[in-house]
Amino acid sequence: MATTPREGNLQAPTRHAVNWKDPEFFNEDALYKELERVYDHCHGCRRCVSLCQSFPVLFDLVDESPTLEVDGIDKKDYMKVVDQCYLCDLCYMTKCPYTPPHEWNIDFPHLMLRAKAVKFRKGEVRTRDKILTSTDAVGKLAGIPVVVNFVNASNKSKTLRKVLEKTLGVSARAHVPDYHSNTFRKQQSAHNGLSADQAEAGEKTSGKVALFATCYTNYNEPAVGKDMVAVLEHNGIPVTLVDKEQCCGMPKLELGDLDAVEQAKNVNVPALAAMVDAGWDLISPVPSCTLMFKQELPLLFPEDADVQKVADAFFDPFEYLAQRKKEGLLKTDFKTGVGKVSYHVACHQRVQNIGPKTRDVLSMIPDIEIETIERCSGHDGTYGVKEETFDLAVKIGRPVANRIKKNEPDYYTSDCPIAGHHLANILDDGSAPTHPMSLLRMAYGLGE
Repeated sequence: MATTPREGNLQAPTRHAVNWKDPEFFNEDALYKELERVYDHCHGCRRCVSLCQSFPVLFDLVDESPTLEVDGIDKKDYMKVVDQCYLCDLCYMTKCPYTPPHEWNIDFPHLMLRAKAVKFRKGEVRTRDKILTSTDAVGKLAGIPVVVNFVNASNKSKTLRKVLEKTLGVSARAHVPDYHSNTFRKQQSAHNGLSADQAEAGEKTSGKVALFATCYTNYNEPAVGKDMVAVLEHNGIPVTLVDKEQCCGMPKLELGDLDAVEQAKNVNVPALAAMVDAGWDLISPVPSCTLMFKQELPLLFPEDADVQKVADAFFDPFEYLAQRKKEGLLKTDFKTGVGKVSYHVACHQRVQNIGPKTRDVLSMIPDIEIETIERCSGHDGTYGVKEETFDLAVKIGRPVANRIKKNEPDYYTSDCPIAGHHLANILDDGSAPTHPMSLLRMAYGLGE
């Protein structure tokens, strides 16, 4: 019996595996036929028009076509929609009424991923994009002690940023993070914390954490990782680093380079699976990296048992703390309040379907007042630094920045540190974001 639109909308969405190993996945004729089918349904609905730039671009193409329908769009313009998608997943998770098990079977983000993969295989990507998504290589090079000071100074030079914009296409107005030669992994490897035998297991948590540092925390913002370790250890949770890691693969996924995603998986998953086998829970400080291991890799490699093992053991940091609270194992010995907080919920945390765990944990702090903002910041990986999309990233993020400005908080924060800095760039008032874990450390009164 066919599923009616109403019946499909009342059921939980079912995510199908991405069958990218099938040669038909890269068949252009089949791709364009599916793009036309899905675009036609999206045009008839238009519910997602406010989410990102992909949908306004699509609907403008329809409205400017001679037929006022999708069949009037020149197929060479189909990729204009794809180029605006940064795989935030919000349309699938929060808006679309036609996701599986509905008979229309629409998964817009994974269709965009397929189109990006076809483009990548054809070589239709810029050198700039390959560089920006090579986060490990860039971090290692920029973090060389002799090089790091020059890189950071150059990123603050208006003249050199203009040169970078003209030669590489990186917007001179975008926030570019500092790099560190004393990386988080270097600092943490010298840190003597709690021993694993001090762990207190709960119902769903082992009470000891193996931390996947992430490229960003390692090279750009080690302080976030240090704050996370301090909070966990204050709660009696031993922390160790995963023995071996490289980029989680999310930047390459957004580029459509699925072979590079597999190469990263082949390095990371065995190391993470070994930690799970040894009884460790897994977390990472960046929502996109957590999402990669919890959701994207299992969909890309559904037959890999270790991928699923890692996914089952992976937690968002505040999801983990909320579970420890539920198990009666989270301390509430806060020393100070933090006042009024504007909290931006990162897209890649929202689509993990874990609920507002960051807000819930922060709400334990005495005298805190939290305004939650569930709207995209607009940064979304490389989208917010490319010269051709920077203004669009600002346009998407400005409503969030306006909410922060109107609220006049003592602190504003986001689980995604990159999103937080993008919002600070839009605000342009000299302020800076404070990570939620840093707020928690502050409230606990934990010094350096």
